[in-house]
Amino acid sequence: MSEVGFIGLGLMGDAMVQCLQKCGHALTVMANTSRTNVEAAVARGATEVGNAREVAAASDIVMLCMGTSDQVESRMNGADGVIAGLRPGAVVIDFGTSLPASTRDLGEAVAAAGGTYLDAPLGRTPAHAIDGLLNIMCSGDKAAFDKVKPVLDDLGENVFHLGPLGSGHTIKLINNFFGMTVANAMAEAFAMADVQGVDRKALYDVMSAGPLHSGMMDFVKGYGVDGDPAQLAFAIKNAAKDVGYYAQMAKDAEVETIMSRSTLEALQTARDAGRGDDMVSQMVDFYADRFKG
Repeated sequence: MSEVGFIGLGLMGDAMVQCLQKCGHALTVMANTSRTNVEAAVARGATEVGNAREVAAASDIVMLCMGTSDQVESRMNGADGVIAGLRPGAVVIDFGTSLPASTRDLGEAVAAAGGTYLDAPLGRTPAHAIDGLLNIMCSGDKAAFDKVKPVLDDLGENVFHLGPLGSGHTIKLINNFFGMTVANAMAEAFAMADVQGVDRKALYDVMSAGPLHSGMMDFVKGYGVDGDPAQLAFAIKNAAKDVGYYAQMAKDAEVETIMSRSTLEALQTARDAGRGDDMVSQMVDFYADRFKG
């Protein structure tokens, strides 16, 4: 069993830590202002340390599950960061959804410190994570990937190696841009049905009977028709972040993205209006309220 350090015990990170502990891995976790999940991990046998440097010093594999690239960089860099405490030959894995350019820069810094950096964004939910059923989109050095794959297999049902460092984050951002664009289109479609006096379920029944049918359509229907926002457990503020990262990725590549503009505008407007903690399927309400004037 590997000595694993884990930073970022939010909803997803906590579920992953539970899975790793069930599989018998020795866990070192970092102190956090939100104590509940850290204390629960320690109660199950994890060791708590004070900063990211100490996590790295105790670990062969360092895992991060953070919300933004800035958060990842803050844990990686500096005197108390992961890089400062890295063991020779250690592998660092970023499970968050980060900017590919940031990922590649961190990869160079980790390599200079004698380690290897992998990006491995995730698909599926915390409920899948507890049972080791995530989709893991890993990229980076193939030898390092092969080295840690047994641990990734404990966490994921489908574990992909997608190419050079940054490929995982690139694919995840494209995936989330597409998904959030479809979700917003379906949310507006339900709101437009209201304006036109058409039953939402009737609209869904027709659309889902043809080639437009998709899982994302069903998730939005889960709230728009059935009133259950939890079928798509992804917050509007997180969707806005990811589509914003997609737009930044395009800008970094010096290309212009057209399709992401309306999706990003809608998500950011909803977030700034106080809907950030709502689930993406609740964008139906955002569009319905706008149509009411």
